[in-house]
Amino acid sequence: MVTNTDKRDRSALFRTRLAQAMDLAGATQSGLARAANVDRSTISQLLKGDTARLPNAQLVAECAAALGVSADWLLGLTERPEQAAELLASALSMTEAPRALVDEQIFAWHQEAAGYKVRHVPAGLPDMMKTRAILQWEYEPHLGRTTDQAIGASEDRLDWMRASGSDYEIALPIHDLRAFARAEGYYDGLSADLRRDQLRHMIELHTQLYPSLRLHPFDARKLYSAPVTIFGPLLAVIYLGRNYLAFRDTERVQAITLHFDGLIREAELSSRDVPAFLRALHDEIT
Repeated sequence: MVTNTDKRDRSALFRTRLAQAMDLAGATQSGLARAANVDRSTISQLLKGDTARLPNAQLVAECAAALGVSADWLLGLTERPEQAAELLASALSMTEAPRALVDEQIFAWHQEAAGYKVRHVPAGLPDMMKTRAILQWEYEPHLGRTTDQAIGASEDRLDWMRASGSDYEIALPIHDLRAFARAEGYYDGLSADLRRDQLRHMIELHTQLYPSLRLHPFDARKLYSAPVTIFGPLLAVIYLGRNYLAFRDTERVQAITLHFDGLIREAELSSRDVPAFLRALHDEIT
């Protein structure tokens, strides 16, 4: 929402902020004039004038660049003095995503968001709902002999996540659940016993933790989603495979949250119907 401001008030705010920026940067009128390619008298008039007129856009931009602040802040259009590049750098980060059950960065984000709702679209079945045997099957090709140690180290963290006070909403493609039950695609070669045990485990967890934990199977043919986790209002993280792309600015967190809400609206099943659906998949396994 844009707030209308009296021209004289905006001009006064510009003079105040220009003086503040000069003080913080240790800039003199002569130095700023040279950087902005104007006469010193022009800078003096900007600081002392009582007119309602604002300088032209080029001069505002030159002053902002020389002082390391944003032109919008000088003009009173924002309360944040950072330049756009600095805002983007603080709002967006890319971190390495190691092949691990619960790596240090993900766990730190869960701790930061304790008590907030966490919305999650996993790359497969959600790790926090997997049996130990499924974790072993999935991670052993990568972790080798250290798989048992990694699983043991992750179990306490997964338990902490379940008991953190956060509500978890997990949206996952319904075709992935069917592919798991049928040992198709990614799950090719997975034994029937492991698949039945995993589905029973998911039913028990969902029944035990509902409504703090809710599953929402959606049809990816109607609405696709990349793997993403939204940690309350704090940040949204997209999983790229080798990296996490993390956003902390409110606009993008809200946009990704709206995307997740769309998955929930398009879900094939209500969360209450998930246990019955999982039982049906379990019973289909021969």
